[in-house]
Amino acid sequence: MIGSDRGCVIDRRRRANREPTGTKLSLDEKLVCLHCAFPDGIERKSKMRLIHNMTTIAEYPAPEYAVPNRVIKMAVIGGSGVGKTALVVRFLTRRFIGDYERNAGNLYSREVQVDGEQVTIQVQDTPGVEMTDNGISLPDHVTCSIQWADAVVLVYSVTDRRSFDLIDQLHQLVVRTGGANMPPVILLANKADLLHLRRVDSQQGPLLAGTLGCSFYEVSASEDYSQVHRAFHRLCCQLAKQPPPASNSSHNNSASAATEKRRSPLIPRPKSPNMQDLKRRFKQALSAKVRTVTSV
Repeated sequence: MIGSDRGCVIDRRRRANREPTGTKLSLDEKLVCLHCAFPDGIERKSKMRLIHNMTTIAEYPAPEYAVPNRVIKMAVIGGSGVGKTALVVRFLTRRFIGDYERNAGNLYSREVQVDGEQVTIQVQDTPGVEMTDNGISLPDHVTCSIQWADAVVLVYSVTDRRSFDLIDQLHQLVVRTGGANMPPVILLANKADLLHLRRVDSQQGPLLAGTLGCSFYEVSASEDYSQVHRAFHRLCCQLAKQPPPASNSSHNNSASAATEKRRSPLIPRPKSPNMQDLKRRFKQALSAKVRTVTSV
């Protein structure tokens, strides 16, 4: 037997040839070890199957699966023409594009670093809200975006008084839609570089934000990337510090369970009790060989 005082046939042969013991075995040497482990004899087909299984474990370890990034979802809401799409593109790509087609509600996504953690940011751009004589004209997509989002960015243009007057009603919509789980909100005043076209006083934005209980930033998507980045990045940091939503937790648990399943041993399930017994005996013999080599 491999664990006896006489030692394994392979070890005795290697010592005789002055070869190092305990190194990787060739196919023929594995067959000899199996013969030592099973003196009663087993079929060569069974030996080869066991060797294939053990080789699979040694040479193809179970891969490590990366944990999916946390996803932070934001919805950008405001009147038509206030620069919502320009702000989103500026934040995610650093680029400013002056002209856009009519907003149909695009979803933008990018991986970024937030406080040293890799996260996936999804920003939902929404169609512009219009003010009418009967109130506001609200696309269905806007309400769905509020329900979907982890945070909401309200935007108005300092050159458009009507877009500023919309903000209070849009905030009420967020409160009604969010209910007890109302998402965090920030207020952005865009086009701050167009001083000659300003229609909203610079003090009115902070006053409104204080009334609504949200942070305020006056930015220029066309002139200053750092202002836009600071506003969105602070919101991302605030969200990253919060525990993930329950749906994300259940998803992560499912992903963990799937990962553990993938990491299960690669030995195929035996088709008969005889093969199960052969595997058990071979593992015992292999453990005995490792102890013998270690003692030498």
